[in-house]
Amino acid sequence: MPLFQTIQCNENTKILIWKITESFDELYSQVTLKEKTQRRLDGMKSEMHQRAFLSVRMLIQEMGFTDKDLHYDEFGKPYFDCHNYISITHSYNYAAIIISEEAVGIDMELQREKIIRIADKFTDYECIYLEPDFTEEYIKKLTVIWGAKEAIFKIRNEKGISFKDHIRVEDFSLSETQTAASLYFDDLIKDFYVHYLEIENFTLVYAFEK
Repeated sequence: MPLFQTIQCNENTKILIWKITESFDELYSQVTLKEKTQRRLDGMKSEMHQRAFLSVRMLIQEMGFTDKDLHYDEFGKPYFDCHNYISITHSYNYAAIIISEEAVGIDMELQREKIIRIADKFTDYECIYLEPDFTEEYIKKLTVIWGAKEAIFKIRNEKGISFKDHIRVEDFSLSETQTAASLYFDDLIKDFYVHYLEIENFTLVYAFEK
């Protein structure tokens, strides 16, 4: 299917979302890959992962870039040769990118009950306001918290950062769309704006460094 949704976050920032309905062959026929990318694609064992990977290339083409413009640093963080920042996410049948003139990170997650079982591995500070139960609201709040921490990690991309110990997400309401978060790491404190929204039964979270 064509582009699923475009979100203009601000004058310098845009999110593009692709709902992956095409076959591998349909996607592959519409992109041109450099040799290094082709090798990476060939090494993927999951066809769903391959289709998500190709969907990201479709998204960057929608923004006027090509696979030749997209690179990855030694830690796997994507970047362009130009001044634009990019962050990438994919979850099941969705892929999304955020492109901005600011440092940004993005994450998209399926809302699943499974997240309750691992909540103690990525929450600590947030226990001040979380009320643990098995409700849909609790699952959604945990998914926002995980997504916020994942997005912030993608911005900083530093070895040793712990979601539980180093990133704090402030209290928020699911009826709103924004909260704040902070990273405390190596004697450094960084603050972030965090935005979140629901798309079907997925949660999309993106963050800007203040």
